[in-house]
Amino acid sequence: MKHISILTGAGISAESGVKTFRDHDGLWEGHDVMQVATPQGFEQNPKLVLEFYNKRRQQLKTVFPNAAHKALVDLETQYDVNIITQNVDDLHERAGSSKVIHLHGELMKARSVNDETLIYDWTDDLKLGDVNKENHQLRPHVVWFGEAVPMMDKAIHILQQTDIIIIVGTSMQVYPAAGLIDFAPELTPIYFIDPSPSIHPSKHIHVFAENATTGVKKVVNKLLD
Repeated sequence: MKHISILTGAGISAESGVKTFRDHDGLWEGHDVMQVATPQGFEQNPKLVLEFYNKRRQQLKTVFPNAAHKALVDLETQYDVNIITQNVDDLHERAGSSKVIHLHGELMKARSVNDETLIYDWTDDLKLGDVNKENHQLRPHVVWFGEAVPMMDKAIHILQQTDIIIIVGTSMQVYPAAGLIDFAPELTPIYFIDPSPSIHPSKHIHVFAENATTGVKKVVNKLLD
């Protein structure tokens, strides 16, 4: 059975109505990134940071997987599929994908501020005073700017053994995620789906300049044919 690695970004979830929270001026819901998405921001104003992610968690509960999420599940009938996503939402899982790696963490989980390996399912609001059995405060299980990406090594290992790559809804311009395809075997077929593609087609790169919901369906049909 051939192996497919699927790299997804904000573009696939935007069509479900997931807010990006980042405005054209770089602010997240009126806040500077350094205030709400860094360890320093959490140390200075943990209540603000927790409330920011509470709003994101609440909004995530109101949206559903779209046709692109669902079409990717169909590939599992004929391929060994790994999804490596930069998104912190759970839409791939809700659609039915069985193997999903979240490079930047998961919004519906929390972790100990003292031990990043102590991770807990968390679907409600997270507040100051919410602690684990070790009595350590919990924080969003999200990788903030300046923090290491713990799932990176696992993602690299997957790419090193892949036969096909599908890229959906991400420009592949932001590192370290952008460097993942460099670990794939040379001339691995790549299907790139984005309304404003940042790469050009070639013998092994197939570009679909369209939204995820239409582009993914075309690629899936091609691979299942």
